[in-house]
Amino acid sequence: MKKENLHNNFQEEATPSKKKPLYSIKPPLHEYLLKYGREVDLPVTYNDMLHFTYARPLLDTAGNETAWEQVSYDMREWEFLREGLVKCYAMLKTEGDFSYSANLNVERIDFCSFGNSQPFRVRIINVYNGNCDHFYIKKADANRVYGLELENLLSSSRVIFLTCNQTLIEEHIAGIPGDIFIRDYLNNPETNVVRLLKTFVKFNESSFVRLLGDMRSYNFVVDITPDIDDAQYYIRAIDFDQQCYEGRMRLYMPQFIKENYPIVEKAIQKLDPESVKQYQAEERSRLVYRITTERYRMKELIDVMSKDEISNPEKINQLKLELADHWKNPAFLKAKTMGAILKIQMKQMLLPNLNMVLRATKHKSVSRRFR
Repeated sequence: MKKENLHNNFQEEATPSKKKPLYSIKPPLHEYLLKYGREVDLPVTYNDMLHFTYARPLLDTAGNETAWEQVSYDMREWEFLREGLVKCYAMLKTEGDFSYSANLNVERIDFCSFGNSQPFRVRIINVYNGNCDHFYIKKADANRVYGLELENLLSSSRVIFLTCNQTLIEEHIAGIPGDIFIRDYLNNPETNVVRLLKTFVKFNESSFVRLLGDMRSYNFVVDITPDIDDAQYYIRAIDFDQQCYEGRMRLYMPQFIKENYPIVEKAIQKLDPESVKQYQAEERSRLVYRITTERYRMKELIDVMSKDEISNPEKINQLKLELADHWKNPAFLKAKTMGAILKIQMKQMLLPNLNMVLRATKHKSVSRRFR
């Protein structure tokens, strides 16, 4: 995070694509999802959710309109959806154990026409104690599915999702939306800013390693966990539509996204270069340990991804040229797909850390698979 020309970097930065096309789940990815229990028969599909009869703006606690609308259905449609959605929730949370379905009900369904996946958000409530939870039903998009699976394999926290042909359901990722955190918490005297900045540096590093784009503040959440002597902060992505899609390299680096500038500015003020390097190294090491743990599944996923079409030729060419120049590595120029670029990117950034892990653990077979 260099201080010089920072403002110019933001001004020159291209914005993410406003309307990303949906890339359907093709047979190889479908087979991968089926093998690992992600592809199931869902009682409700995305198309079933579209049969609402009325929508009204959903207001926040301050009475302001949000990007969501609360939708209503006729009675016959509602009874079908209510039963099916409770089962979908059970499939996400209890691996299809429907014995607790009587405890649950659908309190509300919200729809968001903003964004590529046009999601429905389902609010599930426990009828005995009033506790509520949410999950999402979306159009299945290959980029998002790859992003969710990489998050599940590489993140410290697992994320649960299921697909059914071209329907995707995923659990709610809890936390304070990044834009709300910047507005209400960043300058709060009780916030341990240095700890927050440490996790932002790590988030920035992991996003670039795995080529997860468009991590604007409202596309991630901040999870605050009380600890022995203070709070710990953990930043988690919640939007994976831009996994390996954009052509501009900087769109995969949250530090160069305008909406994140308040955090970046504090990082420049409070973090010395050596600390930044330390946090980046820690994150790369963590990713390497995750890869060695999930090496067989990671290889299968990257092999499928390397043959899939999840972006257009112009963006693929732009990204491989920028990465080849950034790393001074001509290997990127041979890549023909985003998956192939990702494989080279991960090798470029993680192989030194992997070799150190291998020397410590003597897992020689891991190195051959990673290469």
